[in-house]
Amino acid sequence: MYNSIICRYHEIAIKGNNRRVFEQQLIRNMREALNAIENLKIRAVRGRIWLELPERKPFSATEIDLIKEKLKFMFGLESFSPAILTPVEINAIKEALNSVADSVFSPVMARKSKVSFRIRARRSNKRFPLRSKEVEIELATVIGDKYDNDRIFVHLDDDADITVGCEIRDEFAIIFFDSFHSGGGLPTGSNAPVLALLSGGIDSPVAALMTMKRGSAVGFMSFHSDPYTPPETTAKVRRIGEYLNGFQPPQKHFFVNLSPIQKMIRDCCDPQYRTILYRRMMFRIAESVAKKYGFYALLTGESLGQVASQTVENMSVINNSTSMLVLRPLVGMDKLETIRMAEKYGTFELSKEQVPDSCTVFLPSSPATRSDVPRLESEEAKLGDFRKVLDEMIANIEVY
Repeated sequence: MYNSIICRYHEIAIKGNNRRVFEQQLIRNMREALNAIENLKIRAVRGRIWLELPERKPFSATEIDLIKEKLKFMFGLESFSPAILTPVEINAIKEALNSVADSVFSPVMARKSKVSFRIRARRSNKRFPLRSKEVEIELATVIGDKYDNDRIFVHLDDDADITVGCEIRDEFAIIFFDSFHSGGGLPTGSNAPVLALLSGGIDSPVAALMTMKRGSAVGFMSFHSDPYTPPETTAKVRRIGEYLNGFQPPQKHFFVNLSPIQKMIRDCCDPQYRTILYRRMMFRIAESVAKKYGFYALLTGESLGQVASQTVENMSVINNSTSMLVLRPLVGMDKLETIRMAEKYGTFELSKEQVPDSCTVFLPSSPATRSDVPRLESEEAKLGDFRKVLDEMIANIEVY
């Protein structure tokens, strides 16, 4: 019964003269996400984005379900509603509501003896002869005349069983019954791309999603330590990367075998600094790849104080290994907050599978919680010309 989808944004609306740029990026992302729907029209109309089929043909139930699934976390969108477009004339609006009311009211009335409803009208077309409250009264009369008054009643609060929405615009009017929340924020691709150090844990996928929500496409770099980590390590992280690419125009996923430099660190350096040294090498490798492929910053899932390598002192020392900006969107979040976000976005089930990761290889029994740059540089000096080893590792990167 729906011949349109009305899509609303929030943050894009405050972008002033740049709004058009953000709208067009959002439309490109929506078009790619919904490319399975043939001949879909997507256009921006004065603060809204509209989805339609040719000649305003109704969407099928399958197409509506696909749209709900694909727009559920579409970054840049605040909410969306399947809707019925009508001419800008009160009798046409009333007729449209009358024709579809049964499909909305009857299922609820079958479950409940009394059903509450409300009408919410919004009139941006100031030439329309009726005010918003008058439109609400007219549409409430349609429902009142259609059903037994002992079964339905008007209830103006948010917990009404059914809300009938109506927008009256210059070009058309619409009727809708549901508003579905979407991703919010800014459309992915409206900011410069970044490269995430993606592990198989809970944190880094959430950090990637938070950064996509701020407009940056996110590429992924993951580390394994073959033969010290099993193939399941890489398989798990690859599944996570594929899932995350469902939230954005797909980006590259780089896989690096870290074991050559890890063995050197194991054999030559103070054990308590191993994890910090690993991280410094990871950042150097990631910086090299980021510059080659056009990423403007590095991204991690680090949270202040969560593990030994994430104290202020150690993160400062790790940062010193790269000249690139390092984004840490989870820095002030605790683990429970991150888990709740992972559950919301659907990454938690993927992340909770237990497999070893690179940072656990040759893990010291008592890692340092405080370090400084001179001490780490003196440890790295024991490795000789380690950059040749990093170059060989970079040359053997696998790219998906």
